[in-house]
Amino acid sequence: MTNKPKQRLNPKERKILMVTCFGHFLSHFNMLVFPALLLPLAARLSIPMAETLGLSFWMYLLFGVTALPWGFVADKVGPKPLMLTFYLGAGLSGLCAAAFLDHPMYLSLSLAGIGLFSGIYHPTGLGLISKEIERVSIAMGYNGMFGNLGLASAPLLAGLLNWLWGVRIAYTILGAMNLTGLLLTLLISTESKGDSPREKQGETNKSITPFLILLIAMMLGGIAYRGATVILPAYFELKTPSLFNFLSRTLSGSISTNLVATSISALIYFVGILGQYSGGRIAEKYEPKYCYFVYHATIIPIAFLISISSNLPLVALTMTYFFFLLGMQPVENTLVANFTPKRFHHSAFGMKFILTFGVGSISVKLLQLIENQWGIGATFKFLGIVSIALVTTIVVLLASTKNQAPSS
Repeated sequence: MTNKPKQRLNPKERKILMVTCFGHFLSHFNMLVFPALLLPLAARLSIPMAETLGLSFWMYLLFGVTALPWGFVADKVGPKPLMLTFYLGAGLSGLCAAAFLDHPMYLSLSLAGIGLFSGIYHPTGLGLISKEIERVSIAMGYNGMFGNLGLASAPLLAGLLNWLWGVRIAYTILGAMNLTGLLLTLLISTESKGDSPREKQGETNKSITPFLILLIAMMLGGIAYRGATVILPAYFELKTPSLFNFLSRTLSGSISTNLVATSISALIYFVGILGQYSGGRIAEKYEPKYCYFVYHATIIPIAFLISISSNLPLVALTMTYFFFLLGMQPVENTLVANFTPKRFHHSAFGMKFILTFGVGSISVKLLQLIENQWGIGATFKFLGIVSIALVTTIVVLLASTKNQAPSS
């Protein structure tokens, strides 16, 4: 069933989308600058790489576990003060990281600040979109594209800044970029503090069961997402020997397998941008819960094919896999908005990201065990099994909402 055509975004909605897209870009950019600077930092501090890596522990932990508390706060005080807090806190923390670069303890605290304040974005920004923009699906699609752009561009930009001027400048620029968001946020106005009386009356008897089922699906999706993104560079490095040899001969042996693998991984994330645009468009045209099923069902055979592929076929399959894996995110975010009252949207998105970033992180340990026992090829077989469980959960979701009117 298709939905009726929607009007273009009005000026107020475009301003809100500009602020949230920039925020989504930065929330992921902030998290991925550190890995790109890991080796230069270790050399600068004259400490082992593993010890340098440990400086980021609190940053990544706080980024995930604070999503739900920030969501509660946003539901109480509204999204605009929280977005201002995000940009100000992450910006100042980035500048502190640059200032305390040669002091590991203070650097670790500065990184923790980046994680803490960046954790504001997902429950606050996505809740803001769902409350203030009528065309939720397409807005979520555009927003997802900018998040993926942050994932793909952080290593490239951080590496370039380090190469040109050093690590300190990289974190100074990070801080300045976040502070720029303050000016953008001051341009927007928000009106929705919760549901209107008409919406409250219409949602009084809304069942919470679909949202609870969706939480299970999102947790499984988080395991698939985190597992695939963590294993991807190493998988390419081990599974593309012919491609590497061809490129090495073409470029006179001036590249490494790691450079090939990370370059292909960056390309995959850029393909994911197209996937998220398509997801937003399709979820606006068709009923989102059925789109959700189709996107995840498509992933299953591709995951198993990846487990037995190498070289160019592997690259093509992985592009397709991430097109659908990332493309379903606007669909999923639309479902979160559809299944929860507006006054709880920030908390609902907070619950989502606790599961996807928090519980989903167990996939790292699971993949480690699987790779040790059965080899790296088995990791995508495991991810395929996770997707089977996910699609089964979506079938239960469809059954629980079969009598529910399609969302407009």
